[in-house]
Amino acid sequence: MEIAEVYEAIRPRYPELKGRVAVVTGSSRGIGKAIALRLAREGMKIVIHGVDAAEVTTTVSAFESLGVDVTGMTIDFSAPDAADQVFATFNQHHDTLELLVNNAADLRRTNIDNATIDMLDHQLAVNLRTPYLCSLQALSLMRPAKRGTIVNISSVGGQRAHWKGLPYDATKGGIDAMTRAMAIEAAPDGVRVNAIAPGAIHNDRVQSLDPQKVQTWIARIPMGRLGDMVEIGAAVAFLASDDARYITGQILSVDGGITAQISPP
Repeated sequence: MEIAEVYEAIRPRYPELKGRVAVVTGSSRGIGKAIALRLAREGMKIVIHGVDAAEVTTTVSAFESLGVDVTGMTIDFSAPDAADQVFATFNQHHDTLELLVNNAADLRRTNIDNATIDMLDHQLAVNLRTPYLCSLQALSLMRPAKRGTIVNISSVGGQRAHWKGLPYDATKGGIDAMTRAMAIEAAPDGVRVNAIAPGAIHNDRVQSLDPQKVQTWIARIPMGRLGDMVEIGAAVAFLASDDARYITGQILSVDGGITAQISPP
């Protein structure tokens, strides 16, 4: 389905989000792009981020064709000053920030014997350090305004381990802890911090896999299907909305029931 068809198929639900500004990291493709698309359908002004300049340009152009108020930035989140780069660029375009979605991540997973120091350091930087520092900068904008929301994209692997889940699962467990710690400190200032833990989601990587392997995954999911990327976007939109105004410090699993079961049938 083309991006315009997906966009038109989304039913806006939260008029209070219209005109507000959202930064979605890792949004030039995949789940991040779907999140950004859902927020754009709610009328939000979107900041697209990615690590590949051509990909960012293509995504920004696609959003512009839909009439979305959108800007783009290309930043490597493994750089020590990545968060500073994000907000230096952001400040050139916007004065306020209502929503930060920390979605960008290194998704590689392996076993203990193959989890090298370089891989660990890279994932700690991309998956934990830069989201942490981006959140601090976002809070500096949100707390004086007494409003704002941070949504961290975690993983079911932060709660229950994947087989061959290192070092990825460790970083997502860190994101979950960061979510709770930041939430209780930001709450008195009217800022909410939550996380979403996606399960098995249909994306471009899934399309390249052996169909039999995908069916094996699906057989372990209580709801009997993979999730849709736009469903993650719907959860983000809800957490950013006024309907979620009493929700903070929570990890919302959007996983078809995977984390609810002890063992698959």
